[in-house]
Amino acid sequence: MPWRYTSWANAFVKFTSSIITPATKYIVRLACLLALSIWLGACSIRTHEFPDEDYGPESPVDVSQVPDAIPQKVPYSPYGNPDSYTVRGVTYHVMKDARNFRERGLASWYGLKFHGKRTSSGEPYDMYAMTAAHKTLPLPTWVRVTNLDNGRSVVVKVNDRGPFHAGRIIDLSYAAASKLGVLGKGTAPVEVVAITPDAPGPQVDEAGFPLWIQAGAFSNARNARQLLHRLEQQAGFKGRVETDTRPKGILYKVWLGPVENTRQLEQITGQLPRWGIHQYHVVQ
Repeated sequence: MPWRYTSWANAFVKFTSSIITPATKYIVRLACLLALSIWLGACSIRTHEFPDEDYGPESPVDVSQVPDAIPQKVPYSPYGNPDSYTVRGVTYHVMKDARNFRERGLASWYGLKFHGKRTSSGEPYDMYAMTAAHKTLPLPTWVRVTNLDNGRSVVVKVNDRGPFHAGRIIDLSYAAASKLGVLGKGTAPVEVVAITPDAPGPQVDEAGFPLWIQAGAFSNARNARQLLHRLEQQAGFKGRVETDTRPKGILYKVWLGPVENTRQLEQITGQLPRWGIHQYHVVQ
């Protein structure tokens, strides 16, 4: 190395040593460690290919040939059907009957984290079968799930409880989510309609009217009346508060209606999200 460059380098080292104090060196070290931890954290962030709390197989599995669930006439499971249960401080009331059930909201899915484990109904969870989890439908119940973004539809057997995330109404198996096109985004807006073994389709027809739309259910009567009043005043809906006496207390249900025909049903359910009602179902 030429002499002039060596002299310059020595001078630079002496200069920097004189101005960098121990405190400054400590700060530099902390900054380097922070930058390293951020970089490592970024490398470990899960992609949006699968939900953060669960995951699918390492390589995508073709489930296009997996048939829809076939509704069967069977008694309700002795497991997973209590009158009510509480998860994370929220109490859920299990429905006694799924006839005419219809609900709209977000669907999510679950995979390998629970694959092979016992469901609420006692059956082992098979992520490659056409099943789902719901918070309040009796187990088992067969439902048709339609992705409102792309129009795809499947029939699944509800044999588990969940999802317990705000705003989500149904947890689909990996196979069902794949066929509906939900895997990539993790969630999707869907419509869930209960079906029966002898009528594999929506159980809302002209012969079933008049119907009611349940927009909410509360353990406090005042909260139920407030919701009904808001919907009547702001949206122009008509309805009533229906009481359901259960062993653990009275449940106050907000019913809108009566609904006289399919067109009126579609008009009301189409407007409910505008007034903050994203989860509802149809009752007789």
